[in-house]
Amino acid sequence: MREPLRFSGVMPANLLPFKADLSIDEPAYRQHLRWLADTRGVTGIVANGHAAEVSSLARDERRRALAIAVDEVAGAVPVVAGVYADGTAEAVALARDARDAGAAGILLFPPTLFMWGAQIKPDMALRHVAEVAAGADVPIVVFEYPPASGIGYAPETLARLAEIPQVVAVKDWSNDIVAFERNLRALRATGRPVAMLSSFTMSLMATFLLGADGAISGMGSVAADLQVELFAACQKGDLDGARALNDRLEPLVRVFYAPPFVDMHNRMKEALVALGRIPAAHVRPPLTPVPAAEREAIRQALRAAKYPG
Repeated sequence: MREPLRFSGVMPANLLPFKADLSIDEPAYRQHLRWLADTRGVTGIVANGHAAEVSSLARDERRRALAIAVDEVAGAVPVVAGVYADGTAEAVALARDARDAGAAGILLFPPTLFMWGAQIKPDMALRHVAEVAAGADVPIVVFEYPPASGIGYAPETLARLAEIPQVVAVKDWSNDIVAFERNLRALRATGRPVAMLSSFTMSLMATFLLGADGAISGMGSVAADLQVELFAACQKGDLDGARALNDRLEPLVRVFYAPPFVDMHNRMKEALVALGRIPAAHVRPPLTPVPAAEREAIRQALRAAKYPG
């Protein structure tokens, strides 16, 4: 494997626009990708992640969505491809698809069966990641889930995963600032150049100040520009500037991540419609459309965040 990229900075996870018949809306998708890639300070884009409703995509659709992303932003920013699979063999196949399509790396989701007790069998995680690394030989971003989900890795397991040469970053969605700091310290203690990318969007400023190397965020599909500015302010130690930016992001955080949490990306699509960046907010079942009252709350949050419209 060639020398892997060290991922850092703000890397939005793109949303995936659909037509009314729920097929991929390629022109709208390309427009969305172009806005992300053209946002000053964005250092990469993550395709086929949660934000793109990856669990609803067939393998050929994942290939097509990734091919569009790589084609549209070629030469501007690297594209990382989500690998969402419950079986290791399938994960290897999807990782090879990503590598062959020109992805700069993969975001490796944990198998959902890990929730049944894999936390006390860390060798399961180590074998899974190691077999994907050996089978595809592509830079890997390990996806860390909240500990309460049962799928999250313990700090000690993350440190062991970081010893796998292809592992170049961790996307930390622990959603617990204490767990986040423990994970960060465990990674740093390995001495390996593994980036810590926050996905703790509900408290992004705190993770940046603790020392995150950047972020992978579905909310970045709407607010990448503000996230870039927030990261830069934290890097410079400009706490007043960071607090002001955090205050602008807060109304969006509140409306996007309100209960039920499962609707977060549906709401982000509605925000892109309100901003004129995509034409419609269709989502695939079992997700359901956002009701009118929530659409109005989203528009109010965009105004509070000082977005036009």
